Amino acid sequence: MNKKQIEAVLALSGPERVKHFAKVVADREEAWSLYDDGWASSATDDGAPAFPLWPAHDYAQLRAAQEWSNYSPRAIALYELMESLIPMLSEQSAAVAVFQTPEGRSVTVAPDELLAMLASELERY
Repeated sequence: MNKKQIEAVLALSGPERVKHFAKVVADREEAWSLYDDGWASSATDDGAPAFPLWPAHDYAQLRAAQEWSNYSPRAIALYELMESLIPMLSEQSAAVAVFQTPEGRSVTVAPDELLAMLASELERY
């Protein structure tokens, strides 16, 4: 991706970034998070745990340059995301912090809602 593409997507509203996330993840069959001897974690505004996800390496890398400077982007296969990670997050009552910007803005999505969005997007293929 070039700089203009990245800036254009980051400028989208939160709900539009979530839609973009679902489309790109379904299309590329992978999502990205940050890893360093364990996955990066975040929190919702009320302090509940949240797992950060991005649709591409470049966006995760931009966020890693901030508070997660020791972390590296790591891909998560779509089947692993849908069959293992999202159900585990749901069991743990954790949210998903979708597409955090370099400034730390993200949209918090319930795991079941994200799973439904991805399944709906996959039905279009």
